[in-house]
Amino acid sequence: MIKFIQGAINIDYLEISLKLIVSIILSGVIGIERESIKRPAGFRTHILVCVGSTLVMIVGLYIADDIRYSNVDPTRIGAQVISGIGFLGAGTIIKEGVSVKGLTTAASLWAVACVGLAIGAGFYFGGIFVTVLIFITLLLFSSIEGKFLRSDKYMKVRIVILKKPGQLGRIGQVTGDLNLTIVSIDFNNIEDNKTVINLLIKTNKNIDNIEVISKLSQIEDVIKVTHK
Repeated sequence: MIKFIQGAINIDYLEISLKLIVSIILSGVIGIERESIKRPAGFRTHILVCVGSTLVMIVGLYIADDIRYSNVDPTRIGAQVISGIGFLGAGTIIKEGVSVKGLTTAASLWAVACVGLAIGAGFYFGGIFVTVLIFITLLLFSSIEGKFLRSDKYMKVRIVILKKPGQLGRIGQVTGDLNLTIVSIDFNNIEDNKTVINLLIKTNKNIDNIEVISKLSQIEDVIKVTHK
C-alpha cells in the first residue's frame, strides 16, 4: 500500500481509492436495477449517494485518527448520513390517489447509503454481502410480491359521455358486474351536452384493464374511454 504523510497521520491513498471505487460498483449494481424499471432515482443517483456516504465515513475516520488522543467518535459524522438521506428519499415518493409509489426506491437509497458507510469504514464483507441481498430483494422478490402478496391494483379511467340522467348508475352497474370498486370519482363538463367522468377504480390481478375499458365503452352514450 502507498502511504503519504499529511499532518500527524498516514494517509493510504490507495486504500481510499479502493473504497470509493468499490462503492461505485456496488451502488451501480443497485442503481441499474432501479434505472431499468424507470424509477425516479436510478443509476447515477444511487452512485452519488453511496460515494458521498463512503467519503463521509472516511472523513470521520480521518478526523478521529488525526486527533486520536481526544474523545472523538468517528461514527457521529456518518450518523448524519442516515438521518440526512431522508430528504432525498422523500423526493422519490409520489402519491397517486390511494396508492403510493417510490417507497422501495427511497429504501434502496437509504440502503446504499449504509453500504457506503460500511465500505468507508473498511467493512468490505458487510457492504458487498448487503449489496447482494439488496439486489436479490429488488430483482427477485418483486415477482413474489406481485404473485402472492398483492391481489389488488388501481387504475384511473377517463370517460367522456353524453350528459343524461342515470349515466353514473350505468357505470356503477358495469363496475359492479366486474367486481370492481370505485374509490373516487369527479366530473368535468367539457361541453353543454358532454361531461368527463374521472374514476379511480380498485381492481384485482384477475381483471384485465382492457376488459374493463371494453365493458365501459359498451355503455350507451359513452363517447370515449381511456385509462392511465
